Amino acid sequence: MRAWIVPNSMQLGLANLQLVDVAMPYPNDDELQVKVHAVGLNPVDYKVIASGVADWQTPHVIGIDVAGEVTRLGKAITDFKVGDRVFYHGDLRRNGGLAEYTTTLAASVAHLPRALSYEQGAAILCANLTAYQALYRKVNLTNVHSILIHAGGGAVGLAALQLAKQLGLQTITTVSARKRDLVTAIGADTIIDYQHEDVTAAVLDATDGRGVDVSLNTIGGAELAADTDRMAYNGQIVAIGDGYPDHVELDERALSLIRSGLGGVYRSNDHYQIHDLAVMATAMAQLVIDGDVEPMIGMVQPFEDAQVALKALQAGTSRGKTVIRVVGKQHTA
Repeated sequence: MRAWIVPNSMQLGLANLQLVDVAMPYPNDDELQVKVHAVGLNPVDYKVIASGVADWQTPHVIGIDVAGEVTRLGKAITDFKVGDRVFYHGDLRRNGGLAEYTTTLAASVAHLPRALSYEQGAAILCANLTAYQALYRKVNLTNVHSILIHAGGGAVGLAALQLAKQLGLQTITTVSARKRDLVTAIGADTIIDYQHEDVTAAVLDATDGRGVDVSLNTIGGAELAADTDRMAYNGQIVAIGDGYPDHVELDERALSLIRSGLGGVYRSNDHYQIHDLAVMATAMAQLVIDGDVEPMIGMVQPFEDAQVALKALQAGTSRGKTVIRVVGKQHTA
């Protein structure tokens, strides 16, 4: 079968990504074999292609957001059958789904409703689950009225804006001029051009000086410290971006700093938390079916163009979610 691989630890980076023939993977007792129909691309894909992952075996197949059809079952599997439509956010350490077939741990896999296409299923995983986890697993929504969503034009931001609107929150977002129309279409209440405006002043102006109850901060670093001046009393800062500043002042306004992480749950080996990926995926699918969330697919590219699509994602020239349509060959062995 064909797969996009990182050849070895000495050949990292998008320029070295290769589409090659590899051996068919077969499931262990607690796994599924999936015929891949679609893969959603994420910034983490090109980041790990550039740096590798400590627990990788190479050559390594990339791609963590998969929608497809179950073709084989591990001996311990009882919740799925061959032919089931499924989608899941996978483990970065294991071979991924940018291939005609893949295997994955069944605990994190969700059933893909017939009302959704494979492309839609693949599009609502990593970024949408990150936003969903932040709002429905990490934040205490009691007495919350407003939210600041950093980088609202990115995949996580677009998902978070839609979820926050469903929660009835006042939505404030930072965005570049190039992606302003995306957050305008969603209906963000206040849009701040972070390249030309003072973000703190704009947030305080939008909240009559009170500050926001929640910040979803995908930037990290010094921007986390800057958020403390934008928060209401008892506010909650959710850190999704990498890096922490040397000091964050939390005491004066009784702020909470919450770390939100998605794929790292696999390293915990905590079955309940790993299975929650499937629970959240199921919830996201229903929100799409109900018309409450739009997958925001920017383009669907053929399997052969995955490297080109990843380069566009890395360069920041793509808009919305990029999905790769994979044409899997039938396998009868």
